[in-house]
Amino acid sequence: MVVGDVTTGTDVLVIGAGPGGYVAAIRAGQLDLDVTLVERDAYGGACLNRGCIPSKALITGSKLAHDAGNAEDLGIHANPAVDLSQMMNWKDGIVDGLTGGVEKLCKANGVNLVEGTAEFSGENSVRVVHGGEGQGSESIDFEHCIIATGSRPIQVPGFEFDGEHVISAEGALDLQTVPDELVVVGAGYIGMELAGVYARLGTDVTVIEMLDDVLPPYEDDVSRVVRKHAEELGVEFHFGYTAEDWEESGDGVVVTATPAAADGGEAAEAEEDDERETLELSADKVLVAVGRQPVTDTMSLEAAGIETDERGFIQTDDRARTEKEHIFAVGDVAGEPMLAHKASTEGQVAAEVIAGEPSAIDYQAMPAAVFTSPEIGTVGLTADEAEEQGFEPVIGKFPFNASGRAMTANETDGFVRIVADEPSGFVLGAQIVGPEASELIAELALAIEMGATLEDVASTVHTHPTLAESTMEAAENALGHAIHTLNR
Repeated sequence: MVVGDVTTGTDVLVIGAGPGGYVAAIRAGQLDLDVTLVERDAYGGACLNRGCIPSKALITGSKLAHDAGNAEDLGIHANPAVDLSQMMNWKDGIVDGLTGGVEKLCKANGVNLVEGTAEFSGENSVRVVHGGEGQGSESIDFEHCIIATGSRPIQVPGFEFDGEHVISAEGALDLQTVPDELVVVGAGYIGMELAGVYARLGTDVTVIEMLDDVLPPYEDDVSRVVRKHAEELGVEFHFGYTAEDWEESGDGVVVTATPAAADGGEAAEAEEDDERETLELSADKVLVAVGRQPVTDTMSLEAAGIETDERGFIQTDDRARTEKEHIFAVGDVAGEPMLAHKASTEGQVAAEVIAGEPSAIDYQAMPAAVFTSPEIGTVGLTADEAEEQGFEPVIGKFPFNASGRAMTANETDGFVRIVADEPSGFVLGAQIVGPEASELIAELALAIEMGATLEDVASTVHTHPTLAESTMEAAENALGHAIHTLNR
């Protein structure tokens, strides 16, 4: 029996229950708005189910196993046996608990949950097609709509995901046995995080990257520390190469990689110098991790009068509004940076704007983190960016090899760097590469948000011995009176 179409109405319709959508729905519910949240897959979105959370679980598990097996200097001699299937079960338990928590929080805040795929049928209405045979559809009229449909992995021509030989990050987060050999296409943050996971578990990992280094958006001295660690784990890199094709070979594959087109960079110079040959790389699996693209092609946006740019992103203002005043877009569909916490911030702002609150998004203090080994945490401006914007940057830096706490954690690579405006002392940005960088960056994000100066950070007493002292020392270094490192 097919359920007939019914029409309901709501103050706020949210499409997508990822970190942007469910936060928007909960905040709107808190503001006494009638809210309907449509999700076609799983509460928590890609971040909670197929990205942020499961990847960090495997990073923790693989690091624990690797550190235990490589701690002879500490007097620890061990040879841990890794049961990847059990590790995956542990990871899945975390994900299930969090997704269930999201659903409960939504219901507790009065959010009406609807399962299905939403498509616009007009500027103030959508049609929701329910999954499953005979489940039918329904129409929902809305006063305001928040689009939060997230993103999906980009597929490389010739390397379409088949779930067996060619996998996405989602597939890599669900393997039941540790592969002997893994080829990773792409040395961005996803590729580098997962390359580290499997290298620590004992896989021979080879990374193909068309550019000339890992983590292209980051400064050279930051990415260099991460690349060095990966190489020490045994990861082999082929920079300036493009994955061209693959074919089955026994139970695995052989990947063909060719020199990337000359772009004037180091990779191009290397190509001219040694006339590099085509590579043939064997592997059990090929992980393609070349980035993500917005999911904006499933909603019939044209019916609502919404256009996307050439990359598929929806343009918004600092209140998350699209070109239609009553329709908002948050998270990955609204463009870079594609970060879960950025999505949540935009979702909260959108809900507050709809409720009449004077809310807006400030991207100046938006932190970012990469969970490689060691971690990277950044916020605000680099020194070059600060100079381009007319500031007179002053830099303070503190190396972790001068930190007593880093030494006792046996993690001394990397540094904390603070960028400030010299005349005013205002903190403008920070770059951290080292242990717990994703946690340490929060202090400097707060400093930028509140308009703190170098003196404010330097004069704040930090607990000893901690990694956080490095932030204080970097600020003191910028002022010329650091105690535990040479001053600039």
